[in-house]
Amino acid sequence: MAANTHLSIASWDLALDSALNVLNNGFLEIYDGVQPATPDVAVTTQNKLAKLALGATAFSAAAAGSKAANAITNGTGLVASTATWFRAFKSDDATAVIDGSAGTSGTDLVLNDAAITVGGGSAPSASKRQAGEVPEVQVAALGRESLNDLLHSGRT
Repeated sequence: MAANTHLSIASWDLALDSALNVLNNGFLEIYDGVQPATPDVAVTTQNKLAKLALGATAFSAAAAGSKAANAITNGTGLVASTATWFRAFKSDDATAVIDGSAGTSGTDLVLNDAAITVGGGSAPSASKRQAGEVPEVQVAALGRESLNDLLHSGRT
């Protein structure tokens, strides 16, 4: 018989809070290239395009099986390239917690512009962004499907 486990919404909320609250005061790094299979796999040939600080409360409390990211401060572009994925780290800046896709739509990390340029500072909006500034970052809500991928990534 096939596996047929189901969790209640309240259980998903607890799991999301447990999995992602460790990112409070953590960091988000944006990369180009191919996303590794899991956050446990080291970055190799991919370029780190930007590094952004997460807030003291990185995500809102989970509700209805979803957990939305709070505002993320813009950062400075380190390498010019196109963002394709991200990795988020605990506040120790060493422990990777979650990876995901990055782009302008239909991705885990939604950017106003996936083209990152070198230098510059933070910007109030994509339309007012100066050359060299990292685009404003908005993270899509992480729901049950994303958590299921997180919990089962690389596991059989």
